[in-house]
Order: sequence, then C-alpha cells, then structure tokens
Amino acid sequence: MNKAFLAGLEPVRSGTVLPETVFALFQMTFAVITPALIIGAIPERVAFPFVALFSALWLLVVYVPVAHWIWGGGWLAGLGALDFAGGIVVHTTAGVSALVLAILVGRRRGFPTTLTPPHSPGLTMMGAGMLWVGWFGFNGGSALAADAGAGNAILVTHLSAAAGAMAWTAAERVKIRKPTSIGIVTGCVADLAPITPAAGYVSPAAALAIDTAGGLVCFFVTLFGKHRLVIDDSLDVFAVHGVGGILGSLLLAVFLLPGLGGIGLAEGNTVLGQLAVQALAIGVTAAWSGLLTVGLVRLLSLVTPLRVDVEAEHDGLDLASHGERAYEFTPMR
Repeated sequence: MNKAFLAGLEPVRSGTVLPETVFALFQMTFAVITPALIIGAIPERVAFPFVALFSALWLLVVYVPVAHWIWGGGWLAGLGALDFAGGIVVHTTAGVSALVLAILVGRRRGFPTTLTPPHSPGLTMMGAGMLWVGWFGFNGGSALAADAGAGNAILVTHLSAAAGAMAWTAAERVKIRKPTSIGIVTGCVADLAPITPAAGYVSPAAALAIDTAGGLVCFFVTLFGKHRLVIDDSLDVFAVHGVGGILGSLLLAVFLLPGLGGIGLAEGNTVLGQLAVQALAIGVTAAWSGLLTVGLVRLLSLVTPLRVDVEAEHDGLDLASHGERAYEFTPMR
C-alpha cells in the first residue's frame, strides 16, 4: 500500500534498468488490453453500464491476482511457471472469460442463420497491421531491456504472425475453398497468441513450429465453436486468444530444450516437470477466470441489465446507447 496511486515510485525498478514509472506504465498497457479482448466476444447486445462495471471489476478480481501469481513473484512463479508476455496472464484469462460471457449473454439476433460479416475488411486489415507492429512492443518490451533477448522476442513474434497467416489461409483454401483477408488477419492473431508466452525462451525455428500448429488448431476450434456448439463468440476470442495462449504455454515446455534452440530448463527440471507446471498454471487460471466471471455477471445483474432490449439491438448500439454512428452519409440529390 505504500505505492498506492503510484506514490513513492523508485527511480529505477528493482531488477531492471527501467524507471519504475515506465515499468508501471508498461504493465498498465497489459492491464487495459486484457478486458478489452473479452468485449470482442459480445458486441452489439450488451448494455454499456454492464460493460464498464464488468471491465473494472474483472480487472481487479481476475487479472490482478493472476498477474501477481506469475509475474509478481507469486505462488505459480515459485513453482516455476513460465509466461514471457501473457499467454496465461492475458490470453487464458481473457479467452476463458470471453467464452463464459458469450454463453451467459446469449447469441445475437439471427445468429447463426443470418450472415453478419465484418463491414469493412479493408479497415480490418489496417487494424491487423497496427496490431502486428504493436505486438512487438508487448513481446519485445517484456524483456525489460533493449538487448538480444528483446531482439529475439521481436523476431520470433514477426515470424509467428506470418506463419499463422499462411497456415490459416491454407486451412481456408482446403476447407472452404476461399481464402479471405479476414482469414489472414485471424490467422495472424491466432499465432501471435501462442508465441506470446514463449517469445523470450525459444528459437525462430521453434516459433514457426509452435505457430503453424497454433494457426491450424485455432482454425478448427473456431469452426467447432461456431458451427457445432453454436456459441456466438463474435470475434472468436476464446478460439483465437484463449486456445492460442494455452497451446503456446504448453508447447514452450518442449521448445525450451537447448537442442531445439531454447534457453534450457531450470536446473533439475525435466520437460514433463515443466509441462506439468504449465498445465497447472493454465488449469488454475482458467478455473479462476471462469468462476469469477460467472460471479461478476450474477452480481452486476442485480444493479444493471446485462443485455439491451430488442429494439436497441435492432437499431444498433452506436445509436441506441451512444447517440452517434460510425458513418454519416449525406444523400446525393
């Protein structure tokens, strides 16, 4: 509590060369993006007061404890759990909570019979490009120094995004005969998630292996969730971020081996031992995220509606909830 409201920060963060103000700001970027991922599962049907309250409370009761367990010297870190830049802390928490929330909120009107494609693949591609570059900051910055470790993290991140885009495109070509720009974008993100927990520990060749597997696995989990389970996770947050983060967190136990270009296991540890610790961390984090998400939904439903009414959903929440539209057109005369 002696640093509440960022008071009394040290000139240099212990164990790093960074000012503690910079370290705190860097951690805040992780904290703000994680609940934002969850919201991608439930657009156009959830009341804004619920979104605002849920995001704030989820951050405090789900994200902060898990971040401490792994990144703050907590009990999972003590067991040897590894997560370089957020495969468990960010992607597993957000992915599981997004899945639970999508189920509790329910489907959009017309899903899955009515096709609701992205309104602008071009803007989606632009956003993906920004995300791709921004991920260099998350993964490379997690080295907390401008050194060879940061350089390797950025390199494997770049290769992973490219591998994921190609793997997803190939899967689309085989499965539905039509590779798409949205597929390229989704594949890119589906492989940025698996490399995130491993970026500081594995070689470029290992990254290609992890993320080719990640792209294919996430592709088929996406299809299974939408078409077999009929869960309306609108941006495939669980299938892409959750499954990708979990897969990368498990595979790093193998690709840590020096023979595969990794940095090596801790002294006295084995691949099976590291795999068991990673699985424990994932299982505990998934259970924590899922159960507390259910609890938060039940709690907040007592003070604010969870879902908007049928008329607001029909009109669109830009107008119904915020009184503005993304685009305004003046008709030509």
